[in-house]
Amino acid sequence: MTTTAPTAPTTGAGTVRRGPLRGLTWLMVRQHRATLYSVLALVVLGSAAILYLRAGMIDKLDAAGWPEKDLPASLQLGQRYTYLMMALGFLPVLLGVFVGAPLIASDQEQGTAQLVTTQSVARRRWLIAKLTLGYTLALVAGLVLSALFTWWWKPYRSVFPATWLEASVFDNTGPVLPAFCLFLTAVGITIGVLLRRVMFSMSVTLAFSVVANVVWGRFRNSFGTSHLLTYPLNGDLPARYQDVQQLDNWVGTADGTLYGWGTCAKATEAAQNACIKEKGIVNNVVEYLEYDQMNAMQWTGAGILLAATALLTVFVVWRVSRRPL
Repeated sequence: MTTTAPTAPTTGAGTVRRGPLRGLTWLMVRQHRATLYSVLALVVLGSAAILYLRAGMIDKLDAAGWPEKDLPASLQLGQRYTYLMMALGFLPVLLGVFVGAPLIASDQEQGTAQLVTTQSVARRRWLIAKLTLGYTLALVAGLVLSALFTWWWKPYRSVFPATWLEASVFDNTGPVLPAFCLFLTAVGITIGVLLRRVMFSMSVTLAFSVVANVVWGRFRNSFGTSHLLTYPLNGDLPARYQDVQQLDNWVGTADGTLYGWGTCAKATEAAQNACIKEKGIVNNVVEYLEYDQMNAMQWTGAGILLAATALLTVFVVWRVSRRPL
């Protein structure tokens, strides 16, 4: 007697999948494979650009004899550096608009969400799989590019035209970039859940991202505690403070009264000296932040962004669990 061993079907709904991706995970990757490939390509291109520009800068510095010799005034990073900084700064916006906003809104608009969640997949399980995919893409993109740019910037920060507190450095190094990527992705997801239309959600997410970046820029300095430095009116800024980030400056009297820096900016030197004498101005006063505060400031900002991400995620889970898709 002969028997035929049963074989697993290779096509159709009964296909047996063997491998790391199965069930709902495979479905998420399959459904969003274009987005997945696009983000991975973006990370690879961004990483290659950082490595290429870093190598070119090091060659120029070695040729100039830096740091043993002073940096020549002719040494510049060029427009490619500017484009890279702009691309890194725009990364969280791209993720929010093209990953976050369509993630659930596309399924709601096309009816896929209702189809999936009325079959064998529980609604919350489907949602967690969606969120996991979106947040994983955002986190990986932010972590990889932030780590590479931080690795480039830290040893050569004195060469870069931007100071450590400017957006092109502060927001693109350390934990800030991945935190911002997660936050704007969560914003996009939340807007998509509420509006239920892909193009509308993407447009609103873009507008919100622009506003969020403006607000973030206004509050960035408040993440650290500023200090005051007082030194003689006609003296030079002490060498130890040449590297600090100045926030504001005044002129002051011996008893601590402060005046605006241009208070005694008169048309003639005689009038200026008379004003200084009349008001008793004897000091320059500078409000500043030190580079040593950067790490704590970045973690403070990242903590705020991550807390906001968590709140938005909780809201999305509640909304999808309680309201019709």
